[in-house]
Amino acid sequence: MHQLTIAEIIRGLRDRQFSSVEITSHLLERIQQLDGHYNSFITVTGEQALEQAAAADARLAEGNAPALCGVPIAHKDIFCTHGVRTSCGSKMLDNFVPPYDATVVDNFLQAGAVSLGKTNMDEFAMGSSNESSFYGAVKNPWDIERIPGGSSGGSAAAVAAQLVPGTTATDTGGSIRQPAAMTGTTGLKPTYGRVSRWGMIAFASSLDQGGPITRTAEDAALMLSVMASPDNKDSTCLDRPSQDYTANLNDSIQGLKIGVPSEYLGEGLDTQVRERVQEALKEYEKLGAELVEINLPHSKLAVPSYYVIAPAEASANLSRFDGVRYGYRCENPADLRDLYMRSRGEGFGEEVKRRILVGSYALSAGYYDAYYNKAQQVRRLIKQDFVDAFDKVDVIMGPTAPNPAFKLGEKNADPVAMYLEDIYTIATNLAGLPGMSIPCGFARGMPVGLQIIGNYLDEARMLNVAHQFQQATDWHQQTAPAAE
Repeated sequence: MHQLTIAEIIRGLRDRQFSSVEITSHLLERIQQLDGHYNSFITVTGEQALEQAAAADARLAEGNAPALCGVPIAHKDIFCTHGVRTSCGSKMLDNFVPPYDATVVDNFLQAGAVSLGKTNMDEFAMGSSNESSFYGAVKNPWDIERIPGGSSGGSAAAVAAQLVPGTTATDTGGSIRQPAAMTGTTGLKPTYGRVSRWGMIAFASSLDQGGPITRTAEDAALMLSVMASPDNKDSTCLDRPSQDYTANLNDSIQGLKIGVPSEYLGEGLDTQVRERVQEALKEYEKLGAELVEINLPHSKLAVPSYYVIAPAEASANLSRFDGVRYGYRCENPADLRDLYMRSRGEGFGEEVKRRILVGSYALSAGYYDAYYNKAQQVRRLIKQDFVDAFDKVDVIMGPTAPNPAFKLGEKNADPVAMYLEDIYTIATNLAGLPGMSIPCGFARGMPVGLQIIGNYLDEARMLNVAHQFQQATDWHQQTAPAAE
Protein backbone atom coordinates (compact mmCIF):
# COMPACT_ATOMS: atom_id res chain seq x y z
CA MET A 1 0.00 0.00 0.00
CA HIS A 2 2.94 2.38 0.51
CA GLN A 3 3.41 2.56 -3.28
CA LEU A 4 0.01 4.19 -3.78
CA THR A 5 -0.33 7.84 -4.74
CA ILE A 6 -2.82 10.11 -2.99
CA ALA A 7 -5.20 9.82 -5.97
CA GLU A 8 -4.99 6.01 -5.79
CA ILE A 9 -5.56 6.03 -2.01
CA ILE A 10 -8.66 8.20 -2.48
CA ARG A 11 -10.05 5.71 -5.03
CA GLY A 12 -9.12 2.73 -2.83
CA LEU A 13 -10.85 4.21 0.21
CA ARG A 14 -13.98 5.05 -1.80
CA ASP A 15 -14.10 1.53 -3.33
CA ARG A 16 -13.58 -0.09 0.11
CA GLN A 17 -10.39 -1.84 -1.08
CA PHE A 18 -8.84 -0.95 2.29
CA SER A 19 -9.64 1.29 5.23
CA SER A 20 -7.88 4.41 6.44
CA VAL A 21 -6.89 2.53 9.61
CA GLU A 22 -5.27 -0.19 7.52
CA ILE A 23 -3.17 2.11 5.34
CA THR A 24 -2.31 4.35 8.30
CA SER A 25 -1.15 1.34 10.33
CA HIS A 26 0.91 0.10 7.38
CA LEU A 27 2.69 3.44 6.94
CA LEU A 28 3.32 3.84 10.68
CA GLU A 29 4.98 0.41 10.71
CA ARG A 30 7.04 1.40 7.69
CA ILE A 31 8.18 4.62 9.39
CA GLN A 32 9.18 2.66 12.48
CA GLN A 33 11.14 0.13 10.42
CA LEU A 34 12.84 2.43 7.91
CA ASP A 35 13.08 6.00 9.13
CA GLY A 36 16.14 5.21 11.21
CA HIS A 37 17.97 5.24 7.84
CA TYR A 38 16.61 8.62 6.72
CA ASN A 39 15.79 10.63 9.88
CA SER A 40 12.92 12.26 7.96
CA PHE A 41 10.58 12.57 10.97
CA ILE A 42 11.10 14.55 14.18
CA THR A 43 7.84 13.43 15.79
CA VAL A 44 5.58 10.49 14.87
CA THR A 45 2.02 10.78 16.19
CA GLY A 46 0.95 7.15 15.86
CA GLU A 47 -1.83 7.05 18.44
CA GLN A 48 -3.37 10.30 17.24
CA ALA A 49 -3.09 9.15 13.60
CA LEU A 50 -4.99 5.94 14.28
CA GLU A 51 -7.74 7.89 16.07
CA GLN A 52 -8.01 10.25 13.09
CA ALA A 53 -8.06 7.28 10.68
CA ALA A 54 -10.90 5.61 12.61
CA ALA A 55 -12.88 8.88 12.52
CA ALA A 56 -12.20 9.15 8.77
CA ASP A 57 -13.45 5.61 8.18
CA ALA A 58 -16.69 6.54 9.96
CA ARG A 59 -17.09 9.61 7.72
CA LEU A 60 -16.37 7.54 4.63
CA ALA A 61 -18.99 4.99 5.67
CA GLU A 62 -21.57 7.78 5.84
CA GLY A 63 -20.86 8.56 2.19
CA ASN A 64 -20.37 12.33 2.36
CA ALA A 65 -16.65 12.63 3.17
CA PRO A 66 -14.35 15.27 1.58
CA ALA A 67 -11.86 14.18 -1.08
CA LEU A 68 -8.82 13.76 1.21
CA CYS A 69 -10.73 12.07 4.02
CA GLY A 70 -8.68 9.16 5.37
CA VAL A 71 -5.55 10.01 3.36
CA PRO A 72 -2.31 9.86 5.43
CA ILE A 73 -0.03 12.91 5.20
CA ALA A 74 2.67 14.54 7.34
CA HIS A 75 3.42 18.16 8.20
CA LYS A 76 6.74 19.95 8.06
CA ASP A 77 7.66 20.77 11.65
CA ILE A 78 7.26 24.50 10.97
CA PHE A 79 3.44 24.33 11.07
CA CYS A 80 1.96 24.69 14.55
CA THR A 81 -0.02 21.62 15.66
CA HIS A 82 -2.26 21.77 18.72
CA GLY A 83 -0.89 19.53 21.47
CA VAL A 84 2.01 18.24 19.34
CA ARG A 85 5.57 19.58 19.64
CA THR A 86 6.48 22.06 16.90
CA SER A 87 10.25 22.51 16.99
CA CYS A 88 11.12 24.17 13.66
CA GLY A 89 14.19 21.90 13.75
CA SER A 90 15.69 23.96 16.58
CA LYS A 91 16.82 23.46 20.16
CA MET A 92 15.14 26.82 20.77
CA LEU A 93 11.68 25.26 20.30
CA ASP A 94 12.43 21.69 21.36
CA ASN A 95 9.94 22.07 24.24
CA PHE A 96 7.30 24.14 22.40
CA VAL A 97 3.81 22.59 22.21
CA PRO A 98 1.41 25.00 20.48
CA PRO A 99 -2.07 25.64 21.92
CA TYR A 100 -3.52 26.00 18.39
CA ASP A 101 -3.33 24.62 14.85
CA ALA A 102 -1.92 26.52 11.87
CA THR A 103 -4.54 27.34 9.25
CA VAL A 104 -2.94 24.81 6.85
CA VAL A 105 -3.09 22.09 9.52
CA ASP A 106 -6.69 22.97 10.32
CA ASN A 107 -7.62 22.84 6.63
CA PHE A 108 -6.37 19.25 6.43
CA LEU A 109 -8.12 18.33 9.67
CA GLN A 110 -11.39 19.69 8.28
CA ALA A 111 -10.79 17.66 5.12
CA GLY A 112 -10.41 14.48 7.18
CA ALA A 113 -6.74 13.86 6.33
CA VAL A 114 -4.69 11.78 8.77
CA SER A 115 -1.44 13.29 10.11
CA LEU A 116 1.32 10.76 10.77
CA GLY A 117 3.62 13.31 12.40
CA LYS A 118 6.07 16.17 11.87
CA THR A 119 8.94 16.03 9.38
CA ASN A 120 12.53 17.10 9.90
CA MET A 121 13.84 20.37 8.46
CA ASP A 122 16.75 22.79 8.48
CA GLU A 123 16.65 24.89 11.65
CA PHE A 124 14.05 27.67 11.22
CA ALA A 125 14.00 26.70 7.51
CA MET A 126 17.49 28.15 7.01
CA GLY A 127 19.48 25.82 4.79
CA SER A 128 19.70 24.02 1.46
CA SER A 129 20.76 20.57 2.65
CA ASN A 130 18.80 19.71 5.81
CA GLU A 131 22.03 19.42 7.76
CA SER A 132 21.34 22.30 10.19
CA SER A 133 18.54 20.55 12.11
CA PHE A 134 18.98 20.17 15.87
CA TYR A 135 17.71 16.59 15.37
CA GLY A 136 20.43 15.60 12.92
CA ALA A 137 20.80 15.57 9.15
CA VAL A 138 18.19 13.98 6.89
CA LYS A 139 19.50 11.38 4.40
CA ASN A 140 18.47 11.13 0.76
CA PRO A 141 16.64 7.83 0.09
CA TRP A 142 18.38 7.55 -3.29
CA ASP A 143 21.76 7.52 -1.51
CA ILE A 144 21.87 7.86 2.26
CA GLU A 145 25.36 9.40 2.07
CA ARG A 146 23.89 12.39 0.22
CA ILE A 147 21.73 15.34 1.22
CA PRO A 148 18.00 15.43 0.37
CA GLY A 149 17.98 19.20 -0.19
CA GLY A 150 16.51 21.74 2.18
CA SER A 151 14.99 23.19 4.08
CA SER A 152 12.06 20.80 3.55
CA GLY A 153 14.39 17.80 3.27
CA GLY A 154 12.44 15.70 5.78
CA SER A 155 9.20 16.20 3.86
CA ALA A 156 10.84 15.32 0.53
CA ALA A 157 12.74 12.31 1.92
CA ALA A 158 9.61 10.91 3.57
CA VAL A 159 7.76 11.01 0.23
CA ALA A 160 10.71 9.63 -1.75
CA ALA A 161 11.13 6.77 0.75
CA GLN A 162 7.40 5.99 0.44
CA LEU A 163 6.83 6.55 4.14
CA VAL A 164 3.93 8.89 3.34
CA PRO A 165 2.27 9.82 0.01
CA GLY A 166 2.29 13.58 0.56
CA THR A 167 3.59 16.21 2.96
CA THR A 168 3.25 19.90 3.65
CA ALA A 169 6.37 22.02 3.25
CA THR A 170 7.48 25.65 2.97
CA ASP A 171 9.51 27.57 0.42
CA THR A 172 11.35 30.82 1.20
CA GLY A 173 14.05 30.62 -1.47
CA GLY A 174 13.52 27.18 -2.99
CA SER A 175 12.91 24.99 0.06
CA ILE A 176 10.11 22.98 -1.59
CA ARG A 177 11.41 22.82 -5.15
CA GLN A 178 15.10 22.12 -4.48
CA PRO A 179 14.56 19.09 -2.17
CA ALA A 180 11.87 17.81 -4.56
CA ALA A 181 14.44 17.96 -7.37
CA MET A 182 17.07 16.15 -5.34
CA THR A 183 14.75 13.34 -4.20
CA GLY A 184 12.81 12.72 -7.44
CA THR A 185 9.52 14.04 -6.04
CA THR A 186 7.06 16.73 -7.14
CA GLY A 187 7.10 19.98 -5.15
CA LEU A 188 4.95 23.09 -5.59
CA LYS A 189 5.39 26.63 -4.22
CA PRO A 190 2.19 28.63 -4.80
CA THR A 191 1.88 32.34 -5.51
CA TYR A 192 2.81 34.37 -2.43
CA GLY A 193 -0.34 34.77 -0.36
CA ARG A 194 -2.19 31.82 -1.93
CA VAL A 195 -1.65 29.71 1.23
CA SER A 196 -2.12 31.16 4.71
CA ARG A 197 1.01 31.69 6.81
CA TRP A 198 -0.93 31.87 10.09
CA GLY A 199 0.63 29.33 12.45
CA MET A 200 3.60 28.80 10.12
CA ILE A 201 6.67 29.85 12.10
CA ALA A 202 8.20 32.82 10.28
CA PHE A 203 11.63 32.93 8.65
CA ALA A 204 11.28 35.78 6.10
CA SER A 205 7.70 37.03 6.07
CA SER A 206 7.67 38.54 2.56
CA LEU A 207 9.08 35.34 1.04
CA ASP A 208 7.71 32.36 3.03
CA GLN A 209 5.00 30.29 1.37
CA GLY A 210 3.55 26.88 2.16
CA GLY A 211 2.98 24.16 -0.43
CA PRO A 212 2.91 20.36 -0.94
CA ILE A 213 5.52 17.73 -1.78
CA THR A 214 4.06 14.63 -3.43
CA ARG A 215 4.92 11.98 -6.03
CA THR A 216 2.77 13.40 -8.83
CA ALA A 217 1.36 16.67 -10.10
CA GLU A 218 -2.14 15.23 -9.64
CA ASP A 219 -1.42 14.63 -5.95
CA ALA A 220 0.01 18.15 -5.61
CA ALA A 221 -3.22 19.52 -7.10
CA LEU A 222 -5.28 17.50 -4.62
CA MET A 223 -3.26 18.80 -1.66
CA LEU A 224 -3.21 22.40 -2.88
CA SER A 225 -7.00 22.31 -3.22
CA VAL A 226 -7.11 21.83 0.58
CA MET A 227 -4.13 24.00 1.57
CA ALA A 228 -5.10 27.15 -0.34
CA SER A 229 -7.89 29.18 1.20
CA PRO A 230 -8.58 32.76 2.27
CA ASP A 231 -7.75 33.51 5.91
CA ASN A 232 -8.63 36.68 7.82
CA LYS A 233 -5.98 35.77 10.43
CA ASP A 234 -3.20 36.40 7.88
CA SER A 235 -3.18 39.90 6.38
CA THR A 236 -0.94 38.74 3.51
CA CYS A 237 -3.26 35.87 2.54
CA LEU A 238 -5.12 36.59 -0.71
CA ASP A 239 -8.89 36.78 -0.54
CA ARG A 240 -9.39 34.16 -3.25
CA PRO A 241 -11.93 31.33 -2.87
CA SER A 242 -10.73 27.73 -2.65
CA GLN A 243 -10.74 25.91 -5.97
CA ASP A 244 -10.32 22.43 -7.43
CA TYR A 245 -6.83 22.39 -8.93
CA THR A 246 -7.44 18.97 -10.52
CA ALA A 247 -10.15 20.32 -12.86
CA ASN A 248 -7.82 21.26 -15.74
CA LEU A 249 -5.09 18.64 -15.39
CA ASN A 250 -6.05 16.86 -18.61
CA ASP A 251 -6.31 19.94 -20.83
CA SER A 252 -4.19 19.90 -23.99
CA ILE A 253 -0.99 21.95 -23.97
CA GLN A 254 -0.95 22.29 -27.76
CA GLY A 255 0.37 25.75 -28.59
CA LEU A 256 1.71 26.40 -25.07
CA LYS A 257 4.55 28.93 -25.13
CA ILE A 258 7.43 27.90 -22.86
CA GLY A 259 10.00 30.55 -22.01
CA VAL A 260 13.55 29.23 -21.63
CA PRO A 261 15.86 31.77 -19.92
CA SER A 262 19.34 31.78 -21.41
CA GLU A 263 20.66 32.71 -17.95
CA TYR A 264 19.44 29.37 -16.52
CA LEU A 265 21.37 27.12 -18.93
CA GLY A 266 24.79 28.76 -18.84
CA GLU A 267 27.90 28.65 -16.66
CA GLY A 268 27.65 26.88 -13.30
CA LEU A 269 25.10 24.28 -14.42
CA ASP A 270 26.14 20.62 -14.24
CA THR A 271 26.45 19.26 -17.81
CA GLN A 272 24.28 16.20 -17.15
CA VAL A 273 21.61 18.33 -15.46
CA ARG A 274 21.59 20.58 -18.55
CA GLU A 275 21.14 17.54 -20.80
CA ARG A 276 18.20 16.22 -18.78
CA VAL A 277 16.48 19.62 -18.83
CA GLN A 278 16.99 19.96 -22.60
CA GLU A 279 15.56 16.46 -23.10
CA ALA A 280 12.51 17.43 -21.04
CA LEU A 281 12.02 20.56 -23.14
CA LYS A 282 12.13 18.40 -26.31
CA GLU A 283 9.43 16.19 -24.77
CA TYR A 284 7.27 19.28 -24.36
CA GLU A 285 7.80 20.11 -28.03
CA LYS A 286 6.49 16.64 -28.89
CA LEU A 287 3.39 17.46 -26.81
CA GLY A 288 2.76 20.51 -28.99
CA ALA A 289 4.43 23.26 -26.97
CA GLU A 290 6.61 25.99 -28.48
CA LEU A 291 9.97 26.95 -26.96
CA VAL A 292 10.76 30.67 -26.79
CA GLU A 293 14.17 31.95 -25.68
CA ILE A 294 13.79 34.72 -23.11
CA ASN A 295 16.06 36.82 -20.95
CA LEU A 296 15.89 37.50 -17.22
CA PRO A 297 18.73 40.05 -17.13
CA HIS A 298 18.66 40.69 -13.38
CA SER A 299 18.56 37.01 -12.35
CA LYS A 300 22.27 37.08 -11.49
CA LEU A 301 21.40 39.52 -8.69
CA ALA A 302 18.80 37.24 -7.11
CA VAL A 303 21.17 35.45 -4.71
CA PRO A 304 22.91 38.58 -3.32
CA SER A 305 19.64 40.49 -2.92
CA TYR A 306 17.94 37.49 -1.29
CA TYR A 307 20.78 37.07 1.21
CA VAL A 308 20.24 40.64 2.37
CA ILE A 309 16.41 40.64 2.46
CA ALA A 310 15.85 37.17 3.97
CA PRO A 311 18.37 37.51 6.85
CA ALA A 312 17.10 41.02 7.58
CA GLU A 313 13.53 39.75 7.97
CA ALA A 314 14.79 36.71 9.91
CA SER A 315 16.68 38.90 12.40
CA ALA A 316 13.43 40.73 13.15
CA ASN A 317 11.24 37.61 13.27
CA LEU A 318 13.61 35.65 15.51
CA SER A 319 13.97 38.46 18.04
CA ARG A 320 10.89 37.02 19.78
CA PHE A 321 12.90 34.00 20.95
CA ASP A 322 14.45 35.53 24.05
CA GLY A 323 14.09 32.90 26.77
CA VAL A 324 11.28 34.84 28.47
CA ARG A 325 7.92 33.81 27.05
CA TYR A 326 8.42 30.37 25.51
CA GLY A 327 11.11 28.17 24.03
CA TYR A 328 14.58 27.42 25.36
CA ARG A 329 15.73 29.23 28.53
CA CYS A 330 19.28 29.06 29.83
CA GLU A 331 20.05 27.71 33.28
CA ASN A 332 20.50 30.16 36.18
CA PRO A 333 20.79 33.49 34.34
CA ALA A 334 22.69 36.16 36.29
CA ASP A 335 20.49 38.99 35.00
CA LEU A 336 18.20 39.89 32.08
CA ARG A 337 21.08 40.52 29.67
CA ASP A 338 22.62 37.16 30.55
CA LEU A 339 19.21 35.49 30.04
CA TYR A 340 18.89 36.97 26.55
CA MET A 341 22.44 36.28 25.47
CA ARG A 342 22.79 32.71 26.75
CA SER A 343 19.28 31.60 25.83
CA ARG A 344 19.81 32.75 22.24
CA GLY A 345 23.44 31.68 22.12
CA GLU A 346 22.65 28.17 23.36
CA GLY A 347 19.27 27.80 21.64
CA PHE A 348 20.20 28.78 18.07
CA GLY A 349 22.49 26.83 15.74
CA GLU A 350 25.38 28.22 13.69
CA GLU A 351 23.48 28.92 10.44
CA VAL A 352 20.68 30.73 12.25
CA LYS A 353 23.18 32.87 14.16
CA ARG A 354 25.00 33.68 10.91
CA ARG A 355 21.80 34.93 9.28
CA ILE A 356 20.70 36.93 12.33
CA LEU A 357 24.09 38.69 12.35
CA VAL A 358 23.97 39.43 8.61
CA GLY A 359 20.38 40.65 8.85
CA SER A 360 20.97 42.84 11.88
CA TYR A 361 23.98 44.42 10.15
CA ALA A 362 21.96 45.11 6.96
CA LEU A 363 19.24 46.84 9.00
CA SER A 364 21.58 48.84 11.21
CA ALA A 365 21.76 52.63 11.08
CA GLY A 366 24.02 53.79 8.29
CA TYR A 367 23.76 50.55 6.32
CA TYR A 368 19.98 50.25 5.75
CA ASP A 369 20.01 52.29 2.52
CA ALA A 370 23.20 50.72 1.22
CA TYR A 371 22.08 47.13 1.72
CA TYR A 372 18.42 46.44 2.59
CA ASN A 373 16.88 49.29 0.61
CA LYS A 374 19.10 48.60 -2.39
CA ALA A 375 18.23 44.89 -2.26
CA GLN A 376 14.52 45.74 -2.32
CA GLN A 377 15.08 47.94 -5.37
CA VAL A 378 16.85 45.05 -7.12
CA ARG A 379 13.95 42.81 -6.12
CA ARG A 380 11.58 45.08 -8.04
CA LEU A 381 13.79 44.81 -11.14
CA ILE A 382 13.77 41.01 -10.86
CA LYS A 383 9.98 41.03 -10.63
CA GLN A 384 9.74 43.28 -13.70
CA ASP A 385 11.88 40.83 -15.70
CA PHE A 386 9.26 38.14 -15.05
CA VAL A 387 6.35 40.50 -15.80
CA ASP A 388 7.94 41.33 -19.17
CA ALA A 389 8.62 37.65 -19.90
CA PHE A 390 5.03 36.63 -19.22
CA ASP A 391 3.88 39.09 -21.87
CA LYS A 392 5.45 36.67 -24.37
CA VAL A 393 5.13 33.21 -22.80
CA ASP A 394 2.71 31.09 -20.73
CA VAL A 395 5.23 29.37 -18.43
CA ILE A 396 8.98 29.48 -17.87
CA MET A 397 11.15 26.37 -17.56
CA GLY A 398 14.71 25.52 -16.59
CA PRO A 399 16.67 23.51 -14.03
CA THR A 400 15.55 23.52 -10.40
CA ALA A 401 19.06 23.13 -8.98
CA PRO A 402 22.50 23.49 -10.62
CA ASN A 403 23.73 20.12 -9.35
CA PRO A 404 22.34 16.77 -8.25
CA ALA A 405 22.41 16.00 -4.52
CA PHE A 406 25.90 16.28 -3.04
CA LYS A 407 27.53 14.34 -0.21
CA LEU A 408 26.61 15.05 3.41
CA GLY A 409 29.08 17.56 4.87
CA GLU A 410 30.56 18.44 1.48
CA LYS A 411 29.63 22.15 1.56
CA ASN A 412 29.31 22.81 5.29
CA ALA A 413 32.58 24.77 5.39
CA ASP A 414 31.55 27.01 2.48
CA PRO A 415 28.23 28.80 3.13
CA VAL A 416 28.37 30.66 -0.20
CA ALA A 417 28.64 27.40 -2.18
CA MET A 418 25.63 26.15 -0.21
CA TYR A 419 23.67 29.34 -0.94
CA LEU A 420 24.32 28.95 -4.69
CA GLU A 421 22.37 25.67 -4.71
CA ASP A 422 19.25 27.91 -4.74
CA ILE A 423 20.43 30.10 -7.62
CA TYR A 424 17.55 29.11 -9.94
CA THR A 425 14.77 29.12 -7.35
CA ILE A 426 15.32 32.32 -5.35
CA ALA A 427 14.10 34.77 -8.02
CA THR A 428 10.65 33.16 -7.99
CA ASN A 429 10.29 33.94 -4.27
CA LEU A 430 11.55 37.49 -4.67
CA ALA A 431 8.91 38.03 -7.37
CA GLY A 432 6.17 36.17 -5.46
CA LEU A 433 5.48 33.84 -8.40
CA PRO A 434 4.32 30.21 -8.26
CA GLY A 435 6.87 27.54 -9.16
CA MET A 436 7.23 23.80 -9.03
CA SER A 437 9.76 21.04 -9.62
CA ILE A 438 9.03 17.72 -11.32
CA PRO A 439 11.41 14.78 -11.94
CA CYS A 440 12.94 14.76 -15.44
CA GLY A 441 15.72 12.15 -15.26
CA PHE A 442 18.99 11.42 -13.52
CA ALA A 443 22.48 12.94 -13.39
CA ARG A 444 25.36 10.96 -11.85
CA GLY A 445 22.83 8.45 -10.54
CA MET A 446 20.74 11.05 -8.66
CA PRO A 447 17.40 12.65 -9.58
CA VAL A 448 17.15 15.88 -11.58
CA GLY A 449 14.26 18.35 -11.33
CA LEU A 450 12.70 20.46 -14.08
CA GLN A 451 11.49 23.78 -12.72
CA ILE A 452 8.21 25.21 -14.04
CA ILE A 453 7.44 28.84 -13.17
CA GLY A 454 3.91 30.14 -13.69
CA ASN A 455 2.37 33.58 -13.86
CA TYR A 456 0.69 35.03 -10.77
CA LEU A 457 -2.22 32.88 -9.51
CA ASP A 458 -1.75 30.50 -12.45
CA GLU A 459 -1.13 27.34 -10.40
CA ALA A 460 -3.85 25.48 -12.34
CA ARG A 461 -2.03 25.91 -15.66
CA MET A 462 1.32 25.06 -14.06
CA LEU A 463 -0.13 21.82 -12.65
CA ASN A 464 -1.72 21.01 -16.02
CA VAL A 465 1.66 21.48 -17.75
CA ALA A 466 3.39 19.25 -15.16
CA HIS A 467 0.67 16.59 -15.33
CA GLN A 468 0.88 16.35 -19.13
CA PHE A 469 4.63 15.73 -18.89
CA GLN A 470 4.05 13.03 -16.28
CA GLN A 471 1.45 11.39 -18.52
CA ALA A 472 4.08 11.15 -21.27
CA THR A 473 7.07 10.10 -19.10
CA ASP A 474 7.69 7.86 -16.11
CA TRP A 475 10.42 9.71 -14.23
CA HIS A 476 8.00 10.42 -11.38
CA GLN A 477 7.36 6.68 -11.04
CA GLN A 478 11.00 5.78 -10.41
CA THR A 479 11.52 4.44 -6.90
CA ALA A 480 14.48 5.12 -4.63
CA PRO A 481 16.41 1.84 -4.14
CA ALA A 482 16.18 1.91 -0.36
CA ALA A 483 12.40 2.34 -0.52
CA GLU A 484 11.72 -0.86 -2.49
